[in-house]
Amino acid sequence: MSAPEIVETWNGPGRRDARLTDVHPRHNAAHPVPGSRSGFEHWYFDAHLDDGHTIIGFLNLRRPEEPALVAKPSVEILIYAPDGSRRQIFVRHSKKDATASIAACDVVVGPNHAWAEFPADGLPIHHLYLSEEDVTFDLRFHNELPSWMPGEGETLFGGTDVFGWVVAAPRARVEGSITIAGRTTAVTGRGYADHNWGAGDMKRVIDRWHWGRLYDDDYSLLYALVKTQARLGAHESRPLMLAYKGEIVLSSGEADVTEGPMVFNEIANRSYPAWLRIEVPGQVSLLLTVQNVVHAHDLLDEVPIAGHRMFRPLLYSLVGHPGYFRFDSTFEMTVVRDGVTETRTGRTLHELVALN
Repeated sequence: MSAPEIVETWNGPGRRDARLTDVHPRHNAAHPVPGSRSGFEHWYFDAHLDDGHTIIGFLNLRRPEEPALVAKPSVEILIYAPDGSRRQIFVRHSKKDATASIAACDVVVGPNHAWAEFPADGLPIHHLYLSEEDVTFDLRFHNELPSWMPGEGETLFGGTDVFGWVVAAPRARVEGSITIAGRTTAVTGRGYADHNWGAGDMKRVIDRWHWGRLYDDDYSLLYALVKTQARLGAHESRPLMLAYKGEIVLSSGEADVTEGPMVFNEIANRSYPAWLRIEVPGQVSLLLTVQNVVHAHDLLDEVPIAGHRMFRPLLYSLVGHPGYFRFDSTFEMTVVRDGVTETRTGRTLHELVALN
């Protein structure tokens, strides 16, 4: 039996955008799927703050891995402190306490709220207010680049399942305050915000994905490398965006990807590539070399029955070794622009999620 057709909605020619899609407020709004119980949606924000903290926030209408009949809206908060410690908060809320506009980003989950404003003479400003336990974020993300999405923003799997992605803030100046354990600090930094939506059982669609981005004074680059399950032909989607100063100069899904030798991690109970090379020939080449595993997680730890030692081998045989990694890596990026080749180096964070 042939694999279901997969359609990436690039503007073309080929798997790239000679013309960028104009991103409107509705693209970062809610995308309900009429008549479907398999719809999922979340809004994501992160910021690398000048005081050394890295903070992450999700507002979830439904996480794609949760069963639709029992799923509830939720909020996730991650704090990576300058001393290397990590704090994670996950709180579910009633469906009656969650709303999302279909006109623009305006999402409420319990006491938490994300919304956007659109100045007539400038780029969007995204507001994030999260408050759970003894942690509160009150932040404003001032876009330094236009919002972006690859093509029309959606990938269609077999005519029934869909996955959507819009990057509301590819690069943003962040200001505001964070409160942790009763201490409030005014903060500044650099941030990012995106939004995913779709319908279907993504655990049966996606095998794994890499996701990350990097910045220097002039360049911004972000990518998502998604591989489907074998039953969908192990198809690989490879959207990549490159911007120079305030302009997006490349939007492509035609990257070549090479993974380095695999390194086993006991915490996640699976391996990850020691390095990752991403290249759009003649335009940009990026080498990410892992220096530290900031966060490793065996995703079966989230399954209650997996806590019983006798069941763990059976689960591994049935579903594989799903795992999550957040890496701290050095990067070397070479860009060819207007006939001139430039090389930039630095450090960045990036992720690998493997569902099998």
